[in-house]
Amino acid sequence: MLGLHRSILSTGLTRRLATSSPVVSTVRSFSITHHLLQTQPQQPPKPSTRNSSLDKLTRAEIAELRNIHRAKDQDFKNKTTINYALSVGVLFLGLSYAAVVLYRTLCARTGFGGRPVTDKRKFTDDKLVPVDMDRRIRVSFTSEVSDILPWRFVPQQREVRVLPGETALAFYKARNKGDKDIVGMATYSITPGEASPYFNKIQCFCFEEQRLAAGEEVDMPVFFFIDPDFANDPKMRNVDDLMLHYAFFKAQYQEAVYL
Repeated sequence: MLGLHRSILSTGLTRRLATSSPVVSTVRSFSITHHLLQTQPQQPPKPSTRNSSLDKLTRAEIAELRNIHRAKDQDFKNKTTINYALSVGVLFLGLSYAAVVLYRTLCARTGFGGRPVTDKRKFTDDKLVPVDMDRRIRVSFTSEVSDILPWRFVPQQREVRVLPGETALAFYKARNKGDKDIVGMATYSITPGEASPYFNKIQCFCFEEQRLAAGEEVDMPVFFFIDPDFANDPKMRNVDDLMLHYAFFKAQYQEAVYL
């Protein structure tokens, strides 16, 4: 009788623990969920719309699409190359024009390349005082004209003799021998080139367009002086002669010229 009573108590306790334990409940819930997942039918993956569309195309259509894609890539590359080439061309064209201006400015300030100095900031009063020295500097004048410019261009005097710091005025004469109005432009240089930094031009007609009507003749003045520092430079000790040379070119073409 006592053994039966113990068996009943043990069975009741076991049932109570089984229903009240959270661990046992969790395990039981997991088992049920796992069972339901295994019993539900799995849906197959949806086929890719892109792949299904390509599968419907024929080989010829696929080849045509590939050719269109390649043509677009090649067209983009061609446009990029053309734009790059045009950009480089415009850049070098701008640099070529800027180089002329910069070169003239450099020559005007420093006398580089045999160009006389034309920077007016150097024309101070102390530079225009003649230097007392035993010798005078002979400045001779020469000229030339381009073959395609029908002008006559000559100096009015062969030479002048000046002291450093002394101003001098010389003239060139130009005449248009053609039957049309022509625009010309002159360049200049000093020989020897080492003396060019000391040759200062106050007024001249160089690097400016000069328009002459048919048969017109004009005088073109050159107002200049030699820097007084010329007399103190040991390199100029044996330099007694300077030559100012002008060359006239055609600035505008009224008709095509073929070389």
